[in-house]
Amino acid sequence: MPVAVPVPVAAEAFARADDPKGLKFEKISDAVDDINVQKLLEKDNAYDESKFDGDKDKDGFRQFVDSNESSRRFYIEQHTKQTVAFNEEARRQAFAKPRASMGVWEAMELLNTLVDASDPDTDATQIEHLLQTAEAMRKDGKPEWMQVTGLVHDLGKLLYFFGSEGQWDVVGDTFVVGCEIPTDKIVYSDTFTENPDIHHPVYSTKYGIYEPGCGLQKLMISWGHDEYLYHVCKKQSKLPQAALNMIRYHSFYPWHRERAYTYFENEDDKQALKDVLAFNPYDLYSKSDSRPDPVALRPYYEGLISKYFPEKIDW
Repeated sequence: MPVAVPVPVAAEAFARADDPKGLKFEKISDAVDDINVQKLLEKDNAYDESKFDGDKDKDGFRQFVDSNESSRRFYIEQHTKQTVAFNEEARRQAFAKPRASMGVWEAMELLNTLVDASDPDTDATQIEHLLQTAEAMRKDGKPEWMQVTGLVHDLGKLLYFFGSEGQWDVVGDTFVVGCEIPTDKIVYSDTFTENPDIHHPVYSTKYGIYEPGCGLQKLMISWGHDEYLYHVCKKQSKLPQAALNMIRYHSFYPWHRERAYTYFENEDDKQALKDVLAFNPYDLYSKSDSRPDPVALRPYYEGLISKYFPEKIDW
């Protein structure tokens, strides 16, 4: 059974009326991860540097199939609504004023409280998954900054409880808005037909509002938990650029797996690609590891947190 952790006092203030226990959100998040596990299993070279999962039967992970209608419905909504106009407004609203002020561990507890494990006998809680990811990195002797990146990498999912429109603007594979969408390199490639940007005279062109070789940093990537946490950490943490790359791009599968958008890359993005490929196995494959003990591990990780984050963060 999951190890009990303290319940944040104000957790009830962030619960969603349409998903009070976060189970709908957890279900679609798991489905998205299942797809991405299957995708990356097809490219084993991406995992050359990870050792913790060497004895793991990767074929034992749930396989995604095209008949999964809930995943398809999710991506139809995401691919229809992720437009330039939406992304500009989402960024404005997200950082207009803080939704909460709390430390990293407090944020972990809040996310853990708001998303119940749908099957407590088999599914790790949110805080357990974060610790599993960090502990897998620690086991492999990864540097402290990478361990703490693993610890915080999903905290952007708090966005779901901070007033997101749904699940489609929090999780799912990301892509670039404001330019031609390389649909052949994106999951459910046939689900962009209702996105108005595909008919826009500028947004529908290959380079759109960008310049060739401008660098990924200048691209507007579809809004979600990765992009949100990236901006939070960029502004309020001491994490190195490699960590920020891992956070921002780990769901950017059209780029790091399918190699779309290479015409926007600059020299810095070569390292960014290495960063993301080093990170992703710890995120996807650590979920089936043994359950960590949050109480026992908290002193170690709070020590790491204090090196890279202030005591309180504006979320």
